[in-house]
Amino acid sequence: MMEKIRKSIFIDAPPSKVFGYLSDPKHLPEVWPSMVEVANVHSKPDGANDYDWTYKMAGVKFHGHAETVEVKRDKLRVFHNEKGIPSTFRWAFEPHDKGTDFIAEVEYEIPGKVLGHLAAPFVRKINEREAQTMLENTKEAVEAV
Repeated sequence: MMEKIRKSIFIDAPPSKVFGYLSDPKHLPEVWPSMVEVANVHSKPDGANDYDWTYKMAGVKFHGHAETVEVKRDKLRVFHNEKGIPSTFRWAFEPHDKGTDFIAEVEYEIPGKVLGHLAAPFVRKINEREAQTMLENTKEAVEAV
């Protein structure tokens, strides 16, 4: 069963700055509390990239590979994960006043074999908090530069 999360935050910086910061996957462990590691980053001329990641969900480490499936400079980044935790992330960067509304959406599958269906409500709450924390940390990091 696919889970969905949608969160947004206003960042006092132009979309190009927010998009630029998040375009480097090596920044993800700085802002995403459970993102343990990002490695083997391959960037493409259009701004897309793919990378390997290690993520800790409910105390269990997962390894996967993210691949950008759509990119519109300073507006949108969509990336997909097949292994580890099957998921699709959609990050939108919308101009608002002199800043950016950063909207993060994710559809993901709770790894049932590892975490089990009984843990699903617990994992769902953790992931909701994790998404909010990631947005707040991104806001802090981008506004500080």
